[in-house]
Amino acid sequence: MHNENTGKPNNSDIEALEAEVREAVANGSHIQDTVHRLTLKAMNAQRIDLESLQRIITAVMQGAHDGASQQLLQATNQAHAAKSQITEAVAGLDSALAKFAEASKLAIEEAAGQAKKFSDTELARTRSDLESLESLFLDTLHHTATAAQGLIADVLLDLSHHAKNTGTNVGSQLKETLATLAQQIASVGHSQVEIGTSLAQKTADFVSKSANGVLSGIKDQAKTGKH
Repeated sequence: MHNENTGKPNNSDIEALEAEVREAVANGSHIQDTVHRLTLKAMNAQRIDLESLQRIITAVMQGAHDGASQQLLQATNQAHAAKSQITEAVAGLDSALAKFAEASKLAIEEAAGQAKKFSDTELARTRSDLESLESLFLDTLHHTATAAQGLIADVLLDLSHHAKNTGTNVGSQLKETLATLAQQIASVGHSQVEIGTSLAQKTADFVSKSANGVLSGIKDQAKTGKH
């Protein structure tokens, strides 16, 4: 979906993501897994920042909204199916964002396992972006809900309230990731040398592995620094 994985997702990438999510939700099979996979695929770029994540989240939510709306237009008795489909789509997005947060954590742990560290500037910027990620997800969910109509609006508002009251997968993962980040930033690091690769690139590498279904076992590698 990206131009040889060289930068941020461009407009055609975002449009394709929205269209693929819309089609997945409208078709109604394996929605959560499909949205999860498509979101991770969209994140697989060298420079994923908060602006890029916002565009990805917005595209997924718009695609989910439009796909569910298509279902409702086909038959009024498919309201239950539309509700289930958009719920799955939001869950798939949530889990993909959690994987992104986990990928940042794994990248930091891998560097620490090799007695290396990322630059203080990048660690601080990454912490700032991650601290905003759950709010970005919840705000986009709520915005999509308030812009929707009828049953779709009701479902999205319910999901929005539920997520705020009970928490999200990405929020749970962010607690772990931000704790790891804080440790890395606070560490004196006398034995650590600054790593040449950027944290954004290493995070993208782990996201790519997750998207391709090969993340199992990587957690141990990250902690030991083995490849």
